[in-house]
Amino acid sequence: MQIVETTNEGLKRAYTLTIPASDIESRIDAEVKRVAPQVRMPGFRPGKVPANLIRKMHGEALHSDAFNASLRESVDSLIQEKKLRPALQPKIDIADGYEQGKDAELTVEVEVLPEIEAPSIEGLTLEKLVVPVSDADLDEALGKIAENQKSYKDAAKTKKAAEGDQIIIDFVGRVDGEEFEGGKAEGAPLVIGSGQFIPGFEDQLTGVKTGDTKTIKVTFPEDYPAKHLAGKEAEFDVTVQQVKIETETKIDDDFAKQLGLESADKLKELLKGQLEQETAGLTRTQMKRQLLDKLAADYDFDVPPSMVEAEFEQIWQQLQAEVAREENPEEGLKEIEAEKDDYKRIAERRVRLGLLLSEIGQTNGVEITQQEMGMLIQQAAQQYRPEDRERFVEYVRQDPMAQAQLRAPLYEDKVVDFLFDKAEVSEREVTREELEAAIEADEKEETKPAAKKKAPAKKAAPKKAADKDEAEKPAAKKAAPKKAAATKKAAEGDDAAEKAEAKPAAKKAPAKKAAPKKAAAAKKPAAKKGEADK
Repeated sequence: MQIVETTNEGLKRAYTLTIPASDIESRIDAEVKRVAPQVRMPGFRPGKVPANLIRKMHGEALHSDAFNASLRESVDSLIQEKKLRPALQPKIDIADGYEQGKDAELTVEVEVLPEIEAPSIEGLTLEKLVVPVSDADLDEALGKIAENQKSYKDAAKTKKAAEGDQIIIDFVGRVDGEEFEGGKAEGAPLVIGSGQFIPGFEDQLTGVKTGDTKTIKVTFPEDYPAKHLAGKEAEFDVTVQQVKIETETKIDDDFAKQLGLESADKLKELLKGQLEQETAGLTRTQMKRQLLDKLAADYDFDVPPSMVEAEFEQIWQQLQAEVAREENPEEGLKEIEAEKDDYKRIAERRVRLGLLLSEIGQTNGVEITQQEMGMLIQQAAQQYRPEDRERFVEYVRQDPMAQAQLRAPLYEDKVVDFLFDKAEVSEREVTREELEAAIEADEKEETKPAAKKKAPAKKAAPKKAADKDEAEKPAAKKAAPKKAAATKKAAEGDDAAEKAEAKPAAKKAPAKKAAPKKAAAAKKPAAKKGEADK
């Protein structure tokens, strides 16, 4: 094989490879000999079919296999001979005019990883912002639980239902004088003012007493899910079985037992642990961003444009998907377009930080064990249907790039934890608001151009650097931005170096009060199960 270098600029390399026709023919001859004993042809004993007939029967397939094998081997040899460390898969083109039986000329273009120096971990200092869980925090959390576990007791028969009271009703709905499916229920609980039913329904029941009957008129919204009811006027005959008033919820042992716990002390202990875990996650985010900002400020070197472009495209697609779900998508697109350069800098920063973290990990022996990798694959397989999981596992085990995508988030976290252990860490107690403000301030650092304080050294970056390239997914706890203008924070993510962190978390629907079990016929979401609910 002949190799001619045609480009050597920065991180870009290009070569022309010439594969002799004789090499391809030799592979075909070897394959013919291998398959000959298995070929069956009328008039010939098994294994005695002449080679020329085998070539005539299977010539195209034999040549295609031999050519592809030669191509792969030639590119692998090029990478080894030139000691290349590709950032992504090389681009390979076959010269026009290639014909079977002639030499094959290939053009191979590749971007290589930069030679970088592992950042010094000596003298690294970090500040850890700690949020203690106060009694007030615990009381507030308990209050929220109690709010979601309201209970009611029967009111006097003369009590008029007011906002916040619960009424137990029977109702029958009619459109154009005819009952409709899902418009009837018995013993349905409804809290006045909850907004649980369609507009106007609850308002007309304010002031009713136990035993009252009332016919109310409402109009289904134009955007109602059940199209046959959308915009229609309806009448509901309502009978009030009981008016109930809210009772005080006491956080005691009985309340805890309703939640499946032993006692109120156990409830408080569990809740305090959850609050501590939540703030600990924010603390780790703040420390990691602080660490990454230090690295980004001290190191600047060329990174493969193809990696940056791939990272930016991922960010951009995710942002476009996010703003498409906004109330005004066109305005959202204009806003992110205006900040496009910022997102490109974010992409470049993430690639650079990923390479730095990888170098630190490789230099200091940070590894992903086979057991950890197996767990990652099995966890990812759970996203697929049971019948597809085995095929997915096999695919990942055979595809290095797929393995890299799964391995990257865990590897990055292990490197970060390694640096935390090596750093001199000071602690400072702050409020949750102060901690969140510190995280937000760190977000702004990601769009700043890197300071050129250190040039790349000649220490070779590990081949796995691309694998560790900030490929973490967004932190699950991060809330989705409500406006397109806020999407930059979603792109920056909870951890600045995470490659896929631009993916905004899915928007959470506003919390709704539980629909009454017996009022299935009064719920809006399912057209067939209740056309009175909003």
